[in-house]
Amino acid sequence: MREIEEDRGRKKKIEDVSFSERKYCPLSSSAEASGAGGTWRSRISSFIFYLLFFTLSPLKAQINTERVLLMGRNALYYEDYVLAIQRFNMVINAKPWLGEPYFYRALAKYYLEDYQGAEIDCNNAVERNPYALNHYVLRAICRINQSRYALAEEDYRKAISINPLDHNSWHNIVLCQIEMKEYERADSSLDVSMRHWPKDPDQYTLKAQVSLLRTDTLLAEKWTDRAIELDEYDGRAWSLKAMFQANRKEYKEAEASLDKAITQTPRTAGLYVNRALARYNQDNLRGAMSDYDACLDLEPRNFIAHYNRGLLRASVGEDNLAIEDFNFVLELEPDNTIALYNRALLLDNVGDYNGAIRDISAVIKDYPEFWDGYRHRAAIKRKIGDTNGAERDEFKVLQARLDAAAGKKQPVRTRKKSEHNIEDYAALVEEDTHEEENEYASEYRGKVQNRQTELRPEPIYSLTYYKRTSETNTYVAYCQQIEELNAHNVLPRQLYLTDNVAPMTAKQTEAHQATIAMLSEKLEQGQADKGLLLRRALDYYHVRDFENAVADMDEFILNGNSDSLLFTLHSSLALAYILRAQCRFAQLEVSRTTANASDLRLGYLMVMQDYGKASDLMPDAPFLHYNIGCVQVQLSDYVAAQKSFSRAIELDPHFPSAYYGRGVAYILGGQTEQGLIDLSQAGELGLYSAYNLIKKYSKEKTKEKKQKD
Repeated sequence: MREIEEDRGRKKKIEDVSFSERKYCPLSSSAEASGAGGTWRSRISSFIFYLLFFTLSPLKAQINTERVLLMGRNALYYEDYVLAIQRFNMVINAKPWLGEPYFYRALAKYYLEDYQGAEIDCNNAVERNPYALNHYVLRAICRINQSRYALAEEDYRKAISINPLDHNSWHNIVLCQIEMKEYERADSSLDVSMRHWPKDPDQYTLKAQVSLLRTDTLLAEKWTDRAIELDEYDGRAWSLKAMFQANRKEYKEAEASLDKAITQTPRTAGLYVNRALARYNQDNLRGAMSDYDACLDLEPRNFIAHYNRGLLRASVGEDNLAIEDFNFVLELEPDNTIALYNRALLLDNVGDYNGAIRDISAVIKDYPEFWDGYRHRAAIKRKIGDTNGAERDEFKVLQARLDAAAGKKQPVRTRKKSEHNIEDYAALVEEDTHEEENEYASEYRGKVQNRQTELRPEPIYSLTYYKRTSETNTYVAYCQQIEELNAHNVLPRQLYLTDNVAPMTAKQTEAHQATIAMLSEKLEQGQADKGLLLRRALDYYHVRDFENAVADMDEFILNGNSDSLLFTLHSSLALAYILRAQCRFAQLEVSRTTANASDLRLGYLMVMQDYGKASDLMPDAPFLHYNIGCVQVQLSDYVAAQKSFSRAIELDPHFPSAYYGRGVAYILGGQTEQGLIDLSQAGELGLYSAYNLIKKYSKEKTKEKKQKD
């Protein structure tokens, strides 16, 4: 293990932040990044470093730009976008001829939805390095978000000229052409793409979408079926399949297809709206209402969900709740007379007669031959004693009946959103056309750290000043040593142990930077209190300067003789090992997709060594055994990981992440059945993300069993 310690400084610089998800692509996995020289071998004093941070202009050539760039990328990975921009600004001020800091600053702005600013930075990156594929694809995605599809297509064409087999760029070219309504060109581009990737189901789903836009429904369904044959977990293909089934009034089959689509893409609000309509057409009103609830949890301002839920609530007697939905609809569309009439009927039911008359009168003003409106208004006027007004409305209704032809119109169950026949006020609403949301293949869609799609445990438990609470996973990891540290007020803030670290605000980041400068000055003056090192290491960790945090913990651990209160506490040394381990682990998370295997293995072994020493000092801490298991999964030592997770569960049988982690380790080790049992237990304990894995791997288990039989 000493060799591992000595090799700590050997780790290579991260060449690029690369991700594997292919959903909405502004970057290729074959990204080209401009590099700068080796590691920061002589660690300058932190006080001087942060002095440079605030007085950069006259000294800008003196900063280590490679190191500051790496710190910015660390901040970018952990969603501290404002801090990341500050770091990239420093590099740009020092070396304005480099393209890489402009590119990464553009990426931070992209995540902050400053698409115009991100595009300008991409322009600068392209100007400085016109051969980097990433610069073009990020600029393309920024242009797409500004609806500048022709320019985005130009960027993707340039990306393809650099790498003709960049799959994401081909995919996005087709979507840009669809947005520009150039369907023939899109179809031709797909033909070229399918020659390169004939087994990719996304190509066939896109073919189906283009066929629909060209009004060839039969061909569209054929391509959809082919996509499902290639990948039964393709949520978009199942959504399209459900649309074809619903058009044929095969509502039971459509619901089953939407179940599969929702399993794969549970956060797509429109799928719940579509399933609600399928359930409604099978007279499953409660099921439809639950789907509208789910849709509104994801998309609170969804018009159709509010409108239809209002109608369904009215049909089951929940009048006041239905009024709330129609109030919201009318807030979005004040001139929606159909919603206004429905609210009038509900106001009548709850006894607000004046409000009901007001709403019906507004409807009749727009539809003077709406006889149901006169009839209802007459009935309400009689309730408030307005006999003359009621008789006038009743006379109009009688006259209309005498004039009307024989026969009664059959009420419709659903209507298109654009249809405004007031007679169909009781019909549920559906979208006019089925429009698939364009899923641009992107390595920047969603959170950066979630780009890895492989099976892996939940995050490790870390020491932090900031944590997020979860409404579903309410588990709280207890650590007596942290409680002891907090009780003595050794640190300026309360220290938490959590697997759900909250991102910091700009104000909090500035406070940590100021604290680092203050602590650095004290240490430079020779103050003997080594407890300051732990405080500064925590500040370094929070501003994503992991290398300096590790260096402080090195010194803290090596120089344990001090009069500091920290050293009189049993917790301090164990927490130092934990903090050093989590900083090293954080560095590895950023570099996991680009670093070579030997460097990664060395890094994870160093993390294991630190957690092992902490566990020797705190043998009954469940979270430590859990963290060790997570690292062992990264080392592909699944049997050892199972034992570590099992030890965590022995110490705390109500630890959901430990069950989840052991389930993952079992599945990765080929023991799917045991893995599903653990995932089920994790779900019962509130870790609901386990259920998506259960559905996926239950089907794979069934498929494997059939193949064996």
